[in-house]
Amino acid sequence: MRVRRILAAVIATASLAGVGLTGAATATAATAQGASSYVTPSQCKQGGGTADLTANVCKGGTHDGETID
Repeated sequence: MRVRRILAAVIATASLAGVGLTGAATATAATAQGASSYVTPSQCKQGGGTADLTANVCKGGTHDGETID
């Protein structure tokens, strides 16, 4: 009986934690798609890209296509 209560509490806690993580991931994805982000030339380089200052765009890496501020 005690094992069932503990197991139920663990499952309930995991379920609540999963909802929180899913909500955070959804909010992050919405921000990444909806708003244009700005990166510095050093952030572009740290992400593996090249800062194209004539077009103000980061080319390649993790910040590919983002505007350079």
